[in-house]
Amino acid sequence: MNARGTLLAIVSLATLAGCGKPADDPRRSEERSRAPLAERLASADADKGLRLFRQCAACHTIAKGGGDRNGPNLYGVINRPVAQGSARFNYTAALESIGGSWTPERMDAWIENPHRVAPGTSMIYAGMRNGVDRADLIAYLALQGDAPAASPTR
Repeated sequence: MNARGTLLAIVSLATLAGCGKPADDPRRSEERSRAPLAERLASADADKGLRLFRQCAACHTIAKGGGDRNGPNLYGVINRPVAQGSARFNYTAALESIGGSWTPERMDAWIENPHRVAPGTSMIYAGMRNGVDRADLIAYLALQGDAPAASPTR
């Protein structure tokens, strides 16, 4: 299999990894999905976030000192300034223009719909609709860095 075929297989598997969630999982209910972020983070499951990160791994690495792919390395991304963190990655003007930091709240909005947060971004991702899944992913991302990870809502 060539590199393109391998990438397509990885993307397909990552997409399928997010499918097939049990409909009877009360933790992922529509009501819980729309709860305020602080409430969702209070019961977030970083292990589930690791599994959800497989979707991100098609384009991002997460290891300290890891390289960039089609997206920048995400090690230490929570509370890091937006469009910074990799001297090698060419961030889009759309992303650079939003400024600020990747707070959990901003990351929640970004993961839900990157194109709404930074119109014109080159990130090829439609977004993650379920708010509980986003909180799980944010909890995982918050643990991937050098700063103390006692609270992902810092």
